[in-house]
Amino acid sequence: MDTLISADRLLTGPAGQQLTDAAVLVRGDRIVAVGGRDELRQQARAGSDEQHHSDATLLPGLINTHLHLVADASRDPFGAFRTSTPEAVFEAMADRALQALDAGVTTIRDLGDGHGLAFALRNEIASGTRPGPRILAAGTPLTPPDGHCWFLGGVVEGPDAIRARIRELADAGADVIKVMAGGGQTTPGGASPWESQFTLDELRLIVAEAGAVGLPVAAHAHGTQTITDCVAAGVRTIEHCGWRGGSGKPDRRDDVARRMAAAGIYAGDTTPPNWPAFAARIPFPPGHRLGDQLPWMDSLGVPIIIGTDSGMPGAVFNDFVSALEMYTELGFPNDRILQFATANAADALGLSAVTGCLAAGLAADLLVVDGDPLTDLQTLRRPRLVMARGRIHHSSAQQSEEETTADV
Repeated sequence: MDTLISADRLLTGPAGQQLTDAAVLVRGDRIVAVGGRDELRQQARAGSDEQHHSDATLLPGLINTHLHLVADASRDPFGAFRTSTPEAVFEAMADRALQALDAGVTTIRDLGDGHGLAFALRNEIASGTRPGPRILAAGTPLTPPDGHCWFLGGVVEGPDAIRARIRELADAGADVIKVMAGGGQTTPGGASPWESQFTLDELRLIVAEAGAVGLPVAAHAHGTQTITDCVAAGVRTIEHCGWRGGSGKPDRRDDVARRMAAAGIYAGDTTPPNWPAFAARIPFPPGHRLGDQLPWMDSLGVPIIIGTDSGMPGAVFNDFVSALEMYTELGFPNDRILQFATANAADALGLSAVTGCLAAGLAADLLVVDGDPLTDLQTLRRPRLVMARGRIHHSSAQQSEEETTADV
């Protein structure tokens, strides 16, 4: 059965593109047409379901490009993963994925789990046996002995081990190869976030081996030297991308950023939903604040995508909007923020022919929100409608309301 969904305004995805009194015609899991409501009504098959949303906006489903379903956002985010059964961890991951979908996020990229659980969850959702957003999964990230997140099981040492692990991940169904190019804060005793964990030659090997099996590379990198090596190696996305020197102080390099832009390498920002508290704990030098590397990169042409690092301490799965709000404080207009979280993200993830925009032939990933997100991002907080691959999603809050209404 066809579904015709219309609203007072429609945002197709790219910044600046807006239609009024427009609609999307959905057939199965695909968008078959986008245009004026009256015109599309003529194209709909007999017996179609028509939904019109007044004083609302229809836009593409949001894309969270960096999270960890295996982590639980507690002070010890991987503690339950280490102590619980794989079955219990899997069910918790499925619940977290649903939390993201509740918030209008129809595609997520999981950049580090263990036991291949994200692959299994991705496959169940794709088959329709379990509700949830589209998942792209990296599986276990590559890291050196005692390196960042070694406990997930991705330790490699030497070229042969690197090649073997990438082939193993590809055979298991990885959508992307994740490498912990630099250190991090959640691995006691490991490299600091500003230190590199792999040499440039090793990073080039990782990119080449991943490319040989048709996979892009996402590189975890906070430090400037690590970022510089990742750009030289030709990774697809640089996660966190904080541009910090050995002491953790800002160290931006225009020449490297320009090379990054020329190569089309995306900066994968990972602003957590609890970013105000996060920023308060960081001793920024005078004149600096959380995220101020983003306008600088944007001015040099570096493409930007947005993730939340959900699963890390305090970084919940159901509040993508709070992460977007930092961009308004940094001076980005709302239409560009939405583009970062839709069309840009889809391109970075290799999904531009699948999702990220409202266009004929793409997957029916969309949401309807009250009001106009171009003037107020708060309108994204409670979607009226979420559709993922043509399936209407009823959040737990909506279900509770429906049950209450039925009881009355």
